[in-house]
Amino acid sequence: MNGLVQLLEAPLAVSVFCIAAELAGRWWLRRFGAYYVWPPGLKLHLRPDPAVFPELERWARIEINADGERGAPVPRSRRGLYRVLVAGGSPVECLLLDQPTSWPGALQRLLEAPGPRRRLAATRVHVGNVGLSGVTAQSLNVILKRILPRYCHLDLIVIMVGGNDVFGWLTKGAPRFFEPPAISTGELFRSNPEGPFGWSPRRLAMIRLLQRFRMRWWRPVKVREGAGKWVGQARAMRARAKEIRTAVPEPTAMLRLFEDQLRELLGNAKRHADRVLVVRQPWFETDYTPEDLAHLWHGAVGDPLRGEVSIYYSAEILCRLMALVSARAADVADDLGVEHLDLGLSLERSLNPFYDFVHFTPAGAAVVAEAVAAAILLRPVSVRNAVDLSARAPRAPVSS
Repeated sequence: MNGLVQLLEAPLAVSVFCIAAELAGRWWLRRFGAYYVWPPGLKLHLRPDPAVFPELERWARIEINADGERGAPVPRSRRGLYRVLVAGGSPVECLLLDQPTSWPGALQRLLEAPGPRRRLAATRVHVGNVGLSGVTAQSLNVILKRILPRYCHLDLIVIMVGGNDVFGWLTKGAPRFFEPPAISTGELFRSNPEGPFGWSPRRLAMIRLLQRFRMRWWRPVKVREGAGKWVGQARAMRARAKEIRTAVPEPTAMLRLFEDQLRELLGNAKRHADRVLVVRQPWFETDYTPEDLAHLWHGAVGDPLRGEVSIYYSAEILCRLMALVSARAADVADDLGVEHLDLGLSLERSLNPFYDFVHFTPAGAAVVAEAVAAAILLRPVSVRNAVDLSARAPRAPVSS
């Protein structure tokens, strides 16, 4: 009889222990966990689909440091360190570009040269990239509120945002009344303390803690073949659209939301960094040929990732809206005394720097890095006298 009781008590004790450990794990994550756009320790190697992206490199390494940034490990000693954080949407993320080829990666290489380091009064430079596809000014505002308190000191925050504000508004049919959409924490932070937790294996806190430990210390490499193949499908969908709209309602509501969120996020950035630089998001604008248009897939009324879309806005409408957002970004930056850079003077109006409407080829990323590095190295005497850096930033490569 005693043996039977012991046999029954053993699984019960194990169950109680597992439940207690799970509840303790949830408490620990909520109490001590942090928000990271990218999971610290992630090593993701992508092979872009060569049929869709013949202009891209065959491998794109995404390697995340302990601070959740795409970038090299941050030096342990902060003495003499000039630390830069770059934030924004997919043109910052540069997902399909190799890490050193992405413009934040190239920016670090340029600033680490002896000459630029001397001008920055630094012995080392670190550039961390927290760009994320789909990020609007509103969602970037949320990201910065969550992650900036973790940083002891930042010398510079570089912001590039705006395109997704346009595309998101058009996706909803360009409504005249545009309320701020609800934002899910899980969409912005691949690692966060909020859960949601449950009793299925994927939602257990203990499983998440084990995965984080494995990723930080073993750093297994995840490989994905044919990355970005969906872009080819999205291009084909736009090419067979039943309607291309050439008029759009006044974007007052969209621009107001963009301005309000940008103003708030820049104010927060200024409190956490010595300098803030707004890089006004560029786009591919030209007298479009059929070949040019075949590379575009933005401007859908609806979500091409979730089903067939038959209505799109013309490239000319996209250009007009991007220009309005860029001008509004400049106005907000001027009003707050924040430096800003217009890349339109640096990038060709061709498919050489872009592989679609807003994303950069390796050649385009190199040009962006050069222009941003030149703007950083201007070291303005006062922000008031140097808020627009585009006319003064040299276009020649930054030498050592």
